Amino acid sequence: MAKLLFAVALMAAVWWFLKSARRPRIALSEAEARDVLGVAAGADADAIRAAHRRLVSAVHPDRGGSADLTRRINAARDVLLRRIR
Repeated sequence: MAKLLFAVALMAAVWWFLKSARRPRIALSEAEARDVLGVAAGADADAIRAAHRRLVSAVHPDRGGSADLTRRINAARDVLLRRIR
């Protein structure tokens, strides 16, 4: 039983690694991230999150939008929130 659990855990780890390796990382500068989200240079975390929510709700793949654009918007949010922390 232990061998079976180990084999399943190993297969899950390999699957997760391969799945995450296929997705290209998006590198944005702060200026590009601000342009994507449409926020000012001094925007606080609440303004960044509000802009992110507004944009993602419009371009999410579940609503007929683009997965690439959603990834770019998420990356912009991450860059700007990392700057604040």
